[in-house]
Amino acid sequence: MLVLGNADVRQVLDGEEEAVLAAVRGAYVEHERGRTTVPESLFLRFPDTGNRIIALPSYLGGAKPVAGMKWIASFPDNVAEGMERASAVVVLNSTATGRPLCVMEGSVISARRTAASAALASATLPGATAVTAVTVVGCGVINTEILRFLRSVHPSLSAVTIVDLSAKRAAAFAHRCESELGLSTSVARDLDTALAANHLVSIATTASTPYTDLTAARPGTLVLHVSLRDVTVEGVRTAVNVVDDRDHACRAATSVHLTEQAVGHRDFIESTIGELLLKGEAHQRSTERVTLFSPFGLGALDLAVAEFVHGRARAHGLGTDLPDFLPEQTLSA
Repeated sequence: MLVLGNADVRQVLDGEEEAVLAAVRGAYVEHERGRTTVPESLFLRFPDTGNRIIALPSYLGGAKPVAGMKWIASFPDNVAEGMERASAVVVLNSTATGRPLCVMEGSVISARRTAASAALASATLPGATAVTAVTVVGCGVINTEILRFLRSVHPSLSAVTIVDLSAKRAAAFAHRCESELGLSTSVARDLDTALAANHLVSIATTASTPYTDLTAARPGTLVLHVSLRDVTVEGVRTAVNVVDDRDHACRAATSVHLTEQAVGHRDFIESTIGELLLKGEAHQRSTERVTLFSPFGLGALDLAVAEFVHGRARAHGLGTDLPDFLPEQTLSA
């Protein structure tokens, strides 16, 4: 069995945005074709805190089937202690024997598949003009990665408007955008100003309850609602809604789930990203309403990216191989 640490995973993935986008796109298509198994995520919640650990088992079919699980922890208070909010492990299993093939650090995989999903949606649901600027709500790791992937699908992107509850965090994020991504930056004075600034918005926060109805966003805006719980029921109801999977999006108190509970149906969901991708063309979004993309995050996406990492790591001799990790094989009489 191969063990890959964070440095190994980064060595494979750095500069490979196009490969990650292709892996995520392929996983969405396979999912829409019914060639995946993505059971309901299991949430391990800790009493009296916002801390949780989530298990996402899945199977991804296609030309090279793969099975496995992501085990990802979210401890929001880590940020105040100078640590990342999320940490994760991904395990890949053989689909022939069930035996574990690889254990790898998963936070980078999780962040980049999330970012690729958002960027893919922005390319699949284009506006009337090229993307030159984006608003980010929340200045954490996920929005950093989303900007990196947005630059890959929108080479014209040159500016970002930033808003965060912490002025210090917003300033640090602006510095990273300028120094690492070459983007010009501005920090908005409040959320509504930020939402109105650009026709592309990415929301990636740690919010657990809705706080915006998106009325400040201009008609024709695409909102990448990655953190899932920021938009009110009224905001969801008035938007054109695209999700990654209807069943998954309508659970765990997401904004889409709360809307389903309020109205008693899912008819407000226009499409899934897989349905749009299978049609094989870009689908220009509404110019009269906000379009809201709410990706719950399918484990099959993690597997697609993890399998790419596994293959490249094997080919380049990365990581630590543990040939004696499993018991020695014995033949029964």
